[in-house]
Formats: sequence, structure tokens, C-alpha cells
Amino acid sequence: MQFISFDAADSRLSWKETADALYAGHKLEKAEIGDLLLSKGDRSLLSRGAWIDGVGLALKSVTVFPENTQKQPPEPSIQGAMLLFDSSSGALTAIVDGPLVTKWKTAGDSVLGARLLAADDPKSYLVVGAGTVAKTLLQAYREVFPSIETFTIWARSPEKAREFAKEMQAEGFPVHVATDLAEAAAAADIISTATLSKEPVLKGEWVKPGTHVDLIGAYRPDMREADDILMQKAKIFVDARETTIGEIGELMIPMAAGVINEADILGDLTDLCNGSEGRRHSSDITVFKNGGGAHLDLMTGTMIVQKMSG
Repeated sequence: MQFISFDAADSRLSWKETADALYAGHKLEKAEIGDLLLSKGDRSLLSRGAWIDGVGLALKSVTVFPENTQKQPPEPSIQGAMLLFDSSSGALTAIVDGPLVTKWKTAGDSVLGARLLAADDPKSYLVVGAGTVAKTLLQAYREVFPSIETFTIWARSPEKAREFAKEMQAEGFPVHVATDLAEAAAAADIISTATLSKEPVLKGEWVKPGTHVDLIGAYRPDMREADDILMQKAKIFVDARETTIGEIGELMIPMAAGVINEADILGDLTDLCNGSEGRRHSSDITVFKNGGGAHLDLMTGTMIVQKMSG
């Protein structure tokens, strides 16, 4: 039984390889999945399980304590681990660092969605948020979309945005700070939102035709990042119907208000990776809701174990 730590594996992985593994995984037997979410205020314990015969079984449990980043010294806001089991014997085969799987699964999910839905040769990318996920998104989009020339960030706290930009610039990353979100959104070909917002931060009136919107942050029924106008004008896709519809506020809230309905969800990654049509026209606004289900953890964790065993 292996234990794979973040430090041992992180530098050996790539975003293209991760997106490719997720694409291949969606061409296999459909996963059986299940979630358990416990919450107290803004704190959460999220446990997700998945089973794909011939691949394995996975259970990932993570805690989300947002206030940890404000402690002195700061502590990780997301902590946990994933158990991997053999699908033929049920034997435990590996324990993988939870944040390692989450990092590569989350941004890998988003860039795969963008690869399938975004317009060709995007030139400008905006990420809303300035946390750990925003950093991995910038790295992933730069690797998977070499056509992108302009990278921009926006955060509610201008000071945090500037600090984040300095950190990325020190690593040789050409990122700019936006002071006006409406203006930045209007100029972007791809927009990612990576916040923990309970109220919409991205408005549909700002988003130009042809833009691809990658919604990541909301994972609870009381959370959303896109407003009603954006959801109404966009072609909506999700990574998995089972882990988004009826589970996440990004869809639940506008559905409950009658703004959209289930028929407006045009497809998920299983559909898209098996030949279903995504973007129909160059002028379409596409929305991809990254729900991050356990089947994605299983695919990513299996890739990591194979990489470390090779």
C-alpha cells in the first residue's frame, strides 16, 4: 500500500496529462458516485466516493476551514486524504494526499471543459479570485492554451490581488491586476471564477458573445457565482449532472426561481467526451459548472498512482 504525498508527486504532474486522463476516464463505464456534506457555518467536511469497475474505488474526505488562511502563521484552508481501493478485491492500494488530488482534479476538470467548449485560440483569460485555486488555474490555462497572451486577475480585496500578482510575477508569470471587474470580464475570452461567494460576482451583462465561463467556487446549495442573466443567455454544461443538478446553488437557486430548468443543462463531460456537440456557434456564451465529483478524484488519483509507480 502506497502513501503519496504532495511534495513527492506534485512536480511530476502536468495539466495536459491530467486533462487527457479525465477525458479517457469519461470514455469508460460510468461511475457510481455518492457525496456526504457536513457544514457548520462556513466550515465544511466533504466526503466523496466513486466506483468504476476496472479502475478502482475512491473515497476522498476533506475539511474546508476558510479562516485558516488568516491565522498567524497561516494554515491550509483545505486538508484531507483520499483512499484508493482495488475494484476486483476491495483491497486498499494507496492513500493519496487530499490537496494534491484536489489541486490537479479541480483545474484539470476546468481546462478539459474549456478544451471541449471554448472558442478556438483564446487570447485573453480572467480569473476571479486570488487564492490557491486561482494560482493553479493560471498555471493550467497557460499550459493547455498556449494561444492566451493576456492573463488577468480580479479579487474583492485589491491588496490581496496585488500581493497575488506579485507572487505570480516573481515566478515569471505575466499576470495583470484588474481594478474594474466589468471591464475585465468584457475583455476576456475565457473567465474562471474561484471564490466562496454566496452571491453572484459575475454578471451576464458584462460577458461578450463567444466567451467561455468556467464556474468553480460554488460547491454548496447556498453558493453561486454567476447571476441570472448570465445563466439565461449562456449554453450551460456541467462536469456531471449527478453532482451539480440538485446539489449546488449555482444551478439550484436559478432553477428554484424559474430562471432556468433542467432541460437547459445541455450536456456533461460524459456526453462531451463521447461525441456530443458542445459549442454550436462562435458567438455562443458557454458556461461550464465544475462540480468536482468523486469520479474525477478517482480518475486523477489513479493517474497519480500510475505516474508514481512508473
